[in-house]
Amino acid sequence: MAGAPAESGPGAAAGEQLPQQHVACQVFPERLAQGNPKQGFLSSFFTNNQKCQLMLLKTLETNPYVKLLLDAMKHSGCAVNKERHFSCEDCDGNVSGGFDASTSQIVLCQNNIGNQAHMNRVVTHELIHAFDHCRAHVHWFTDVRHLACSEVRAANLSGDCSLVNEIFRLHFGLKQHHQTCVRDRAILSILAVRNISKEVARKAVDDVFESCFNDHEPFGRIPHNKTYARYAHRDFQNRDRYYSNI
Repeated sequence: MAGAPAESGPGAAAGEQLPQQHVACQVFPERLAQGNPKQGFLSSFFTNNQKCQLMLLKTLETNPYVKLLLDAMKHSGCAVNKERHFSCEDCDGNVSGGFDASTSQIVLCQNNIGNQAHMNRVVTHELIHAFDHCRAHVHWFTDVRHLACSEVRAANLSGDCSLVNEIFRLHFGLKQHHQTCVRDRAILSILAVRNISKEVARKAVDDVFESCFNDHEPFGRIPHNKTYARYAHRDFQNRDRYYSNI
């Protein structure tokens, strides 16, 4: 499972070596090793779940990053359905969300996502993983470099490393700061869902960084803010219309 770290830092570090599927289920306790999480009839009435569902709906309807990714998924033959492909759940540790490749479902950590801006970033981040899963044979659990590549792309393209977010984290003023942020956020995301050392995670990111940082699909550019994302969405729609008329 690919995950997005919470704003405060990496997920819970693991001590003893555990199977990667087991580690993922520890982070997402409502997610069973097989099948979908169990949800009661009254779950939607709990405050966290209701808030999560409302913020998700607003994100899907209004966020330009997400709207582009939804169009790109549909264009690639992987149309996204809100009820089928998103699940608001309580999570352990500091993770904000994750992509469960076994069910092609995005987990949103309703107890860790605190506001609409945070929801926007998490959904965008996880949809980039879903897009990668749709277009390529990603070995999420058997090749950490595959996970590292998707995490680099998610950090680079989701707006997570925008200037505003980095100022909020008190990280700014460094040379090539965007690249540094992308590396750091990718490493944190790997550590949130994999029981490996920081050195192993860093090496995996370093191994794939150049090629994956320069892979901007489906945006065609790095969308540093919502205005760039709107331009990218317009260009994607125009490109789609062009190829449909050939």
